[in-house]
Amino acid sequence: MDVFLQPGEYFAGDAQHRVRTLLGSCVSVVLWSPHVRIGAMSHSLLPGRPQQDASGPMLDGRYGDEALRLMLEELVGLGVRPAHCRAKIFGGGDMFGARHPGPTVGQRNGEAAREQLRRCGIEVASESLYGDGHRQVVFDIATGEVWARQTPRSTRQLPVLPEFRIGRSA
Repeated sequence: MDVFLQPGEYFAGDAQHRVRTLLGSCVSVVLWSPHVRIGAMSHSLLPGRPQQDASGPMLDGRYGDEALRLMLEELVGLGVRPAHCRAKIFGGGDMFGARHPGPTVGQRNGEAAREQLRRCGIEVASESLYGDGHRQVVFDIATGEVWARQTPRSTRQLPVLPEFRIGRSA
């Protein structure tokens, strides 16, 4: 069964599932337990919740740190020990090409994902991070394989359409 993740969503399931998403500057963390063929995948927009929103009552998959906690809770509920998981990280692309000092949103997302996994004691087996454009990502929970295809952002200008009005003419 195919599952498509929208931004801020995550999924945990068994070998019957294939999980897909489309990432720009967002990051997906994939966790997989080869012993039981159960895995999880997230689609996070930001590394963590902004301080002014810290009073939120529930964990939120839009934030990488909270999405990881949610996935780990789901996996434990399915009988998976986090120490038995292999992790992969995808995304963090530069969608706008603006040159400014400091890391991009995508770079902050990628670095935060690495650090969060390290703190949980989960080794990162592979990653496909950064660069220009977006990535299509597909995770086959049955095999643990993840396919990622990166598409550079377009440098082509879209045509400007003439202005028009809808309505009755006099």
